[in-house]
Amino acid sequence: MHIGAIDIGGTSIKTAISNEYGELTNPKAYPTEAEKGGSHLMEKILMICEEMQTVEKLDGVAISSAGQVDAENGSIIYATDTIPGYSGMNVCEQVTTKFNVPATMDNDVNCTALGEQWVGAARNVKDFLTVTLGTGIGGALFINGRLYRGATFSGGEIGHMILHPGGKMCTCTQAGCYERYASSAALAAAVQQQFGEVELPAFFDMIRSGNDEAIVIFEKWMDDLTTGLASLVLILNPSVVVIGGGISAQGELLQEAIQTSLESKLMPNHKKELTVVLAERGNDANLLGAVRHFLNNNPVQDD
Repeated sequence: MHIGAIDIGGTSIKTAISNEYGELTNPKAYPTEAEKGGSHLMEKILMICEEMQTVEKLDGVAISSAGQVDAENGSIIYATDTIPGYSGMNVCEQVTTKFNVPATMDNDVNCTALGEQWVGAARNVKDFLTVTLGTGIGGALFINGRLYRGATFSGGEIGHMILHPGGKMCTCTQAGCYERYASSAALAAAVQQQFGEVELPAFFDMIRSGNDEAIVIFEKWMDDLTTGLASLVLILNPSVVVIGGGISAQGELLQEAIQTSLESKLMPNHKKELTVVLAERGNDANLLGAVRHFLNNNPVQDD
């Protein structure tokens, strides 16, 4: 079985061809050109599918996308103005009409969770929370072995919890949202305010070398991050929290700091079996999760 996997992000579109076991081949990346709008993006998706068809005859197309996604009919419920005109677009219908193959789509953070639960850090874990740290903060929740999407496919918007009422304005029009304080972008802004043009990998090197000013910034950010996480853990009582996003490349330093700070804010029974882990599959997680979502809706038939 050959499934075309596509991950639509605000900056780039990553693609690969997968079999039913999550083995990826023919990886490629394309600029999203988000500012050109949803219609241009749709043309690009169809072009990508056509290219993949020249490599392998596709049995289906599996898509991961930013935005709020109706995972049943493969349409975009809501996307910000980062991609103008993307809201309301039925992506899967257009793919199926053109190529006569089944197509599925889910939200990108849901796909991260699906990929990590299938072949990553949360293999076979039934109750876990996935948190992706990037420009914003994304969330996805597995309950009793199933992805929870919410009543209108909008569950997991944890980045827009109010952490500091009346605080910094957010793109969602609310003030004081979690992601304005605890995202990777928020940390990068704090670092640049203190040190100028210092990138996050270099900042973490400063922490490892014991720079006092860097440690103060990191600890303030960590306090905001784990205050939000503590609220989620107290409500949801997961056994695992999976941390994704590019910042997860910081490895053990980040993992241990989150685990220690988070445990200090929890009641005994909530932390008894709680483990913080870093996403294992990196940039492939969304592609793999899109494939897993496709297979859940299009089971492989025995010969």
